[in-house]
Amino acid sequence: MRSIRIPQDRVGTIIGTKGETKKMIQNISGINIDVDTEGEVIIHDEVETADPLMALKIIDVIKAIGRGFAPDRAMRLFDDDEYLEVVDLKEFVGGRNNQISRIRGRLIGTGGKTRQIVEDLTGCYVTIYGNTVALIGNSISLPVAKHAVELILNGSEHATVYHYLESQRPRLRIAEMGFDL
Repeated sequence: MRSIRIPQDRVGTIIGTKGETKKMIQNISGINIDVDTEGEVIIHDEVETADPLMALKIIDVIKAIGRGFAPDRAMRLFDDDEYLEVVDLKEFVGGRNNQISRIRGRLIGTGGKTRQIVEDLTGCYVTIYGNTVALIGNSISLPVAKHAVELILNGSEHATVYHYLESQRPRLRIAEMGFDL
């Protein structure tokens, strides 16, 4: 049995309308979960038939939903070669709240443009929630998206980041076709 805490305001998202999201997670994984109103999610992976790898995947799915992803996007983590990466904004700006809101604004961009460009050019999902940026992607696209996010967090101009992402597109396309790099 494992447990994981998620923000209290994300509990409803994990459960879903009439428990649909929770049921879907349990059906895909074959592992039962309990969610309490305080944000504690208990994963019952002690059953003999439980796949140990699935227990790790379910933790990532719950973490992803807790970090702001919509459940349908988080379900991508049940696929092979899909990973979750969480970057703490405080590592880049310290605890200064005015700097955190500024850097969140840089990551999101005007009307969500920057976040959308990172998603479109890498094929990764990106969400900014609280003091974190979370990314879901495969082993080829995730490092590219993470590097782009870190460039923005380190103060690079958006044009520089977009140029970097454009330069990585051929590599990402080759990976999409199934060739190993």
